[in-house]
Amino acid sequence: MKRTSSRSLRRRLAATGTVGLTAVLALTACSQGAPATQESADSGAVSEASSEMPAELVGAKVAIVQQSGQGDYFQQYLNGTRQQAEALGFELSAYDAQGDNATQATQLEQAISSGVDAIIVRHGFPDTLCPGVNDAISKGIAVIAYDVNVSECADGVIQTQQSDEIMAQLVLDRMLEDVGEGAAVGYVNVEGIAPLDRRDAVWRQFVADNGWDQLFKTGSFTSSSASDSAPMVAAAMQANPSVTAIYAPYDEFTKGTLTGLDQVSGSDDVLVYGADISNADIELMRAEGSRWVATGATDPNAIGAAVLRTLALSMAGELDAELVEFPPVLVTQEMLREDDIKNMEDLRAAVSELNLSQVSTADWMSVVSF
Repeated sequence: MKRTSSRSLRRRLAATGTVGLTAVLALTACSQGAPATQESADSGAVSEASSEMPAELVGAKVAIVQQSGQGDYFQQYLNGTRQQAEALGFELSAYDAQGDNATQATQLEQAISSGVDAIIVRHGFPDTLCPGVNDAISKGIAVIAYDVNVSECADGVIQTQQSDEIMAQLVLDRMLEDVGEGAAVGYVNVEGIAPLDRRDAVWRQFVADNGWDQLFKTGSFTSSSASDSAPMVAAAMQANPSVTAIYAPYDEFTKGTLTGLDQVSGSDDVLVYGADISNADIELMRAEGSRWVATGATDPNAIGAAVLRTLALSMAGELDAELVEFPPVLVTQEMLREDDIKNMEDLRAAVSELNLSQVSTADWMSVVSF
């Protein structure tokens, strides 16, 4: 395979724009001392229900127990969950463990004790969550999990997730196209987070199949993943200056990678490949001289809403699946520049596949679409 040098590719990316795409809410803030965050301002459109909601769901109380609520992706996800809860007339309580697994387990028990009808468990670790999930189910509380694999240790849980293997495949296909076989590469990721583990499996296969020389793996998953990972990336690059491209499959890792590279002289031509998308991510990808070439993405607002609807269907006894997946798309720097996409609203208009308004619906549901 012919290899394009990162320097010439960066010049081509900067110079061209070739398209690369493929009711009222009662909210209880249970942040447990979490710092205030900037919430997503995205507002969805609501299509009204054409029949009455099942009586047992009217005014349902739902909790979302998050491993972390920090960062663009998670703020957008919660925004979608809130708006869909409002549209259904559900009362939503939100818990944020700020990246602490023991705190998430404690908050799960707090949610159970609060008398909710259903719980969304979002990210985290099965070992710390399964006791609480089983406790909730034994008390007749419906549980749905997003991007944490608890179904193997807790019967009756509905699993939802992005199609992470496809997300990684899309981005790494582009990376291979850009850097070719035998490239010196870097990797920013951690183990133990379900979606990151699924992306990691694809990464390892790509490394093996294409003779990539992985010179480092680094990164830190915390309540401040971007800022905490940046110095780690800088140190790794200083020790491995021959790296030509980096895969960082979570946008906080991607942002940390960009910041870390800014601290390393001679790294202007290093290409960066990420995951997820937000207004801030789009701005970073579009910026002059940006290293961020491509990202695999879904609309987290739409996913947050779709997971809430999936939970509602399950509570109504109308869900016939144990696993619901949401497909990603590839977003490239060229596409954003060529189509003058400046924010998520522009991106949704350009990429209809991001709209999940037809996923997990019923005629008794008011559906929020983004």
